[in-house]
Amino acid sequence: MSTEKKHTGHIGVTTDNIFPIIKKFLYSDHEIFLRELVSNAVDASQKMKTFASVGEFKGELGDLSVRVTLENDTIKISDRGIGMSSEEIDKYINQIAFSGANDFLDKYKDDANAIIGHFGLGFYSSFMVAKKVEIITKSYKDSPAMKWSCDGSPEYTLEETTKEDRGTDIILYIDEESKEFLEKSRIETLLKKYCRFLPVPIVFGKKSEWKDGKSEETDEDNVINETNPLWTRKPADLTKEDYIEFYKSLYPMSEDPLFWIHLNVDYPFELTGILYFPKIKNSIDLQKNKIQLYSNQVFVTDSVEGIVPEFLTLLHGVIDSPDIPLNVSRSYLQSDGNVKKISNHITKKVADRLEEIFKNDRPQFEEKWDSLKIFVAYGMLSDDKFYERADNFALLQNVDKKLFTFEEYKTLITENQTDKDGNLIYLYTSDTKGQYTYIEAAQKMAYDVLLLDGQLDAHYVGKLEQTFEKSRFVRVDSDVVSKLIPKTDGQEVKLTEEERNTLIEAFKKAIPTIEKTDFIIAFEHLGENSLPASITQNEFMRRMMDMSATQGGGMSFYGEMPSSYNLVVNLDNPLVKKIQENTEGSDDSIKQIVYLSLLSKGMLEGQALSEFVNHSLSKI
Repeated sequence: MSTEKKHTGHIGVTTDNIFPIIKKFLYSDHEIFLRELVSNAVDASQKMKTFASVGEFKGELGDLSVRVTLENDTIKISDRGIGMSSEEIDKYINQIAFSGANDFLDKYKDDANAIIGHFGLGFYSSFMVAKKVEIITKSYKDSPAMKWSCDGSPEYTLEETTKEDRGTDIILYIDEESKEFLEKSRIETLLKKYCRFLPVPIVFGKKSEWKDGKSEETDEDNVINETNPLWTRKPADLTKEDYIEFYKSLYPMSEDPLFWIHLNVDYPFELTGILYFPKIKNSIDLQKNKIQLYSNQVFVTDSVEGIVPEFLTLLHGVIDSPDIPLNVSRSYLQSDGNVKKISNHITKKVADRLEEIFKNDRPQFEEKWDSLKIFVAYGMLSDDKFYERADNFALLQNVDKKLFTFEEYKTLITENQTDKDGNLIYLYTSDTKGQYTYIEAAQKMAYDVLLLDGQLDAHYVGKLEQTFEKSRFVRVDSDVVSKLIPKTDGQEVKLTEEERNTLIEAFKKAIPTIEKTDFIIAFEHLGENSLPASITQNEFMRRMMDMSATQGGGMSFYGEMPSSYNLVVNLDNPLVKKIQENTEGSDDSIKQIVYLSLLSKGMLEGQALSEFVNHSLSKI
């Protein structure tokens, strides 16, 4: 190509509508233009450094910083990298592999990253915000400086120009709709978002010229990035304080993390990063999407669901891999083979780290179990491979705050909590205060009671039942204590139909109205020292409703049904025997029994509570 005069040509695309496409389909993600242009400048700078290291370039490298400046209505991105000759401009700028564009764009019209990644349109993303773009570039080789200009149509001009030093300036003349990008604060925010850890200094300021290979800095210059972030350094060179300081820089308002994993893999894929275990209680949703995904230190996304296993989204930190493409859709990432390998590797490393801490320092592991529990349960529920590994360090906690491995707890309860059919019964509570009387009754039988009050425990219980052999989990308030772990067939209730109906009618009449709640009257022989009546709830139905609540309406069918409870009347209790002898004259006694049963279950509130108070006061 002759460069003696201004050269005019058409960008080599198979469609004339590239720029309307960019404007229309990429508009929702238009801020990424800055990431693309700065990343290109960094690549050019790093290539310059590489050429010098292998002897292909003999001159002085000088300052390799990338500079971003605002001047009038323009944004300029400048580097002192390898630059381009006229032939390279023609090859890399003027020729775009755009065949089949319309079909592809129609399919992925709502996914800006997919379009950019598919066609290699990083540079052309500048036309999302600019009405005109200029490239002024000089190759590090002995060739004249060139100026390329395009006004957002397929026509461009290319001509020789003057430029003192090697490298490239990209000048964007910002259009009316994108004036926000001329605000200093907006550009600084984007640079810190996308370029915070790039390996070449990114300078944001007024001065944009280099003299003798050095940039002129003023008080307004601002180095945006940290070129050697923690995850790129060797763990042996880092202290505990370094890791915590880096965590605080990522999450300024957070408590110190529990511990961390430093990832460093070079085969069969490249992966570096630091994953932190934050202090987690029960609020999963507030903790998600705190992992930052990078590709060669360029920020990609902090929405990593589907890219890493779901339970890993509870971790915080940074993952960086050149094997994760910078510009692709989430659906592509989720199906990419390298991403799946990376995901599996991280799962293994997390499990190995937890097991290592458990084996080497169990007291420390137990001390942090309150925060680890929801993470481990989430992992075991959502990832079978993690479950297999976690089986070695997952813990169960009882109401006395003692912690056991699965195997330890099985040994503890086998003798006393095996039912008549050979099933091992794991008793648990989800509310130590609200279910206190039921816990107390179980402990009087020398039963041990687990505490399962976490956000995921309704699902976790089901998972454990599936994997534990001949085992059932039963909440302490799901039945009367003698039937929680049936050792025999129990004593048959002998009531005539008339006696049963009379008692049912008397007790039903005494139950106050509680919204969306039904009661079934049942009779048992529970011994004369047991309470006259108690409230229980079927384990299966209650668990389904608990799971529905944690799924946010995903099983709303259960949420619309009334809650069903059993009012279990103890026929052996002396007070109940007295009622049986004179049902009609026992209204006050029956009402008090019912009120006290509801009170014990924590079900008295509003009008029902007021009625109980008034009824009790009337008997004083």
